[in-house]
Amino acid sequence: MHIHSLRCFGARPGTGNPALVIEDGDHDPDARLALARARDTTCVFIDAGADGALSVDYYYPHKRSPLCLHATLAVAAVLFARAPHAGPIAVRTAIEGQPLELVRGGDDYFVRLSPQQVAAQDITVGTAAELLGVPVASLATPPRVASVGSPKLLVKVADTDALYGLAPDLARIAAWSKDAGINGIYAWCRRDDGTFEGRNFNHLDPRLEDSATGVAAGALTALLGLGIRLRQGRATGGECLIRTRREGGAILVGGAVETS
Repeated sequence: MHIHSLRCFGARPGTGNPALVIEDGDHDPDARLALARARDTTCVFIDAGADGALSVDYYYPHKRSPLCLHATLAVAAVLFARAPHAGPIAVRTAIEGQPLELVRGGDDYFVRLSPQQVAAQDITVGTAAELLGVPVASLATPPRVASVGSPKLLVKVADTDALYGLAPDLARIAAWSKDAGINGIYAWCRRDDGTFEGRNFNHLDPRLEDSATGVAAGALTALLGLGIRLRQGRATGGECLIRTRREGGAILVGGAVETS
């Protein structure tokens, strides 16, 4: 078993979301989850099929996941280190079989993927405000659901003060998300400098708030119809920066990756 430790989406050296990339690992899902729990970090396993096609299998310490973009960037860094001049590298997710393309742009890595249809319905401003523990007037626009493979309820707030003044009811968010088929709430705002900033709520423990949520950045790009620079991690001390862009009908989500 070969394990690579990396940090993804760092806004500066030494920051970013950690991920472990595992090659030649145990194929048993329980063993994979146990490893993620023992290491207390996101793990992604690279598996080669009989035809040579690569699949990526994601595990958080608390569950297996259909898609994790910061871990996918870590996979890109490992694969491109062996073939730095390679073109796009195709992989598929283990659970849903979602096709992903890994590309390199300068010092950054990107995952190219497509917006996904979402069956779940959007919710009212009142319900979203209750879940986030704020008055209805704190929400700038009606909440919307969007997805690039892991659906998010996107809730816009007025500014960064409002973003860090949220008091989310994490237990209610988890229960609502399960019923609605949504992977949590992503609150976001537009900053005065033209960039965006966000926070992700899909854990019961507030200490587990994400420092960067690539699937939310992709969903927000799909909703807005434009590429963005999205800051995240102030609440966790993580200081992450996610870059996205549109290429025809595809969305690219990426950023910096470094060995940790």
